[in-house]
Amino acid sequence: MTPPAPPAAPPPAEAPAGVLALAVQLRLLGVRPRARLLVHASLGGTGLRATALRDALTGVLGPHGTLLVPAFTPENSTTSGAHLARIAGLTEDGVRAFRERMPAFDPARTPSQGMGAFAETVRTTPGAARSGHPQTSFAALGKDAERLCAGHRLESHLGEESPLGKLCWEGGQVLMINVGFAVCTAFHLAEYRMPKPPLRMYECVVKVNVPGAQRGEGWTAYEDVVLDDGDFAEIGGAFPESRVRRGRVGGVSAMLFSLPDAVDHAVDWMTENRC
Repeated sequence: MTPPAPPAAPPPAEAPAGVLALAVQLRLLGVRPRARLLVHASLGGTGLRATALRDALTGVLGPHGTLLVPAFTPENSTTSGAHLARIAGLTEDGVRAFRERMPAFDPARTPSQGMGAFAETVRTTPGAARSGHPQTSFAALGKDAERLCAGHRLESHLGEESPLGKLCWEGGQVLMINVGFAVCTAFHLAEYRMPKPPLRMYECVVKVNVPGAQRGEGWTAYEDVVLDDGDFAEIGGAFPESRVRRGRVGGVSAMLFSLPDAVDHAVDWMTENRC
């Protein structure tokens, strides 16, 4: 009697062909080995799996490339719009109680907020680095991940002493998948490069020491540039098409461009159009 055939092995969680197809599309778009790449991706409803996109990107970038994503935590502040929306309608006692329950930011454990599945996948990948800013941290994988994420000062949300600033000085690129210029973090760096940018106070609760904050857990306040993305879609609309490579990745729209080019363009636009 012929013994029954052993059960078939379950398919892998991520089909290699899917990762390879994404890698080909990324190469056609212009992503190259050794690049330092800031990625914004909105995968909801696209059918794209965050782990497949991560594997395709790290595969194309190779061992000498670096993948960077925003891992922001805007709700960790009493001064952010996200926090104000959370406490809307609460009494004074309710606001006080909510503040006392707010967990302190811990770079090793605090999830990003509103950044999407892809950013969280990169942040939670073994070996990923994360910068220490309690509101605007970045997570990274690859050769320069630790260096780019080190020394992210409180007074530089998205300025020269942030991973974004370092990436710009080093000629990094921006890849945007299924999102538009309205969420282009690169344009915020331009706000720091304006003459006499407006400043405001921020307040966050932190668990571990971050550059510029007191050591240990507690609330810390600091002054930094006012961040305003209300005109980013308009700034992006004026960005010369000759500087943008457009294509499709995983069946959705994607664009790739130079980070320094985008920041220089935004500085010029803001100088002319912002009062």
